[in-house]
Amino acid sequence: MSTPVRSTLVVAALLLLPARTLAQMQHQHGTEAACDEPALRCATKVAPAFAADGTLWLAWMAGGKISVASSRDAGKNFSAPVEATPERLNLDWGPDARPKIAIDRNGTISLAFSIFKDKAFNGQVLTTHSRDGGRSFAAVQPITSSEESQRFEAVGFDRNGELFAAWLDKRNRVPAREAGRKYDGAALFFASSKDGGASWPAARMAVDNTCECCRIGLAFDPSNRPVVVFRNIFEGGVRDHAVLLFRDASVAGEPHRVSVDDWQIAACPHHGPSLAISSNGTYHVTWFTNGRARKGLFYAQSHDGGKTFSPPLAIGDPRRSPSRPYVLAGPRGLTMVWKEFDGEKSRVRLMTSGDDGQSWTKPRTIAETADASDHPLLVSDSQRSYLSWMTKADGYRFIPIGDDS
Repeated sequence: MSTPVRSTLVVAALLLLPARTLAQMQHQHGTEAACDEPALRCATKVAPAFAADGTLWLAWMAGGKISVASSRDAGKNFSAPVEATPERLNLDWGPDARPKIAIDRNGTISLAFSIFKDKAFNGQVLTTHSRDGGRSFAAVQPITSSEESQRFEAVGFDRNGELFAAWLDKRNRVPAREAGRKYDGAALFFASSKDGGASWPAARMAVDNTCECCRIGLAFDPSNRPVVVFRNIFEGGVRDHAVLLFRDASVAGEPHRVSVDDWQIAACPHHGPSLAISSNGTYHVTWFTNGRARKGLFYAQSHDGGKTFSPPLAIGDPRRSPSRPYVLAGPRGLTMVWKEFDGEKSRVRLMTSGDDGQSWTKPRTIAETADASDHPLLVSDSQRSYLSWMTKADGYRFIPIGDDS
């Protein structure tokens, strides 16, 4: 896609957003470039993960590099950072982009992230890994041999130690153009590594014509099968969400629609979904839409492997531009967070459920900031869940969720 066309799509998407949402985006990104070192305090995007031994690991992007650090006291203190990518890179800074970190039961740390290759925002997904407790990392390598654009990767280890990855890939657009066919969006591609990301087999396509600019959600069901939620492009250019259960790490299943929101938009929403799966197999999905059927943040669940979903439950205060929802199935039940903006402060709002999403607590504020901030994320160890939130004014926040949160 040429630069002028891509710019037109982005501008078109912005013009369709509510005024308060635009103000929130300006609030978030207006001061992000003020710090240009690889230190955590300069990070704009942070990703957390717990190792099997309870160590908390962070991966972040700052100063054109991906760095990591660990904590053995639930985020109170961190080790000296290690630069996993010593060379400065043109890292993907898109609203839904961030480094991904996954840790297997033996302590192998795998990272995945994307870079921009040109001014047209064509990307490339790169990976690296560490087998010595994060002291050093292998040379970065592409996740696929394709030279076409890839972005918005998701990675995770299954219970057998196999590293599964899915991403949005635009390799089908050139053949379509050469055949005289219109091509919308991108495709969902995937691959699975048996050596912690040291090598990757040839990538396979799961679904064609997906939205090309929204994060995807990844989880594993009780049978150890990958499940991905993503914004799809349905007939008529409608960009609603779909979920796909893989038969195994090498065979994709059929996608199923999460909700008929009817968001018809020939542009990039830059606002992807979140997925969690309970131990009993219930799917939990949160998402944003600006469709004709409904607008805002929503939650739905599925008890039949994603074939059907419950009616969407509205989340957040529509007067405060709720955004960036995230759901987690943790050791104490479900937790859901999202951001709201009142024109001055961004607040992370929280709800929990102890009955697998049948009912939820009243929303409450767990954190707030008056300056730029990252999306709120959730992570859990064997005992409890935590909020992970990077803010410019207050630094990195790692907040336990429980009786005192």
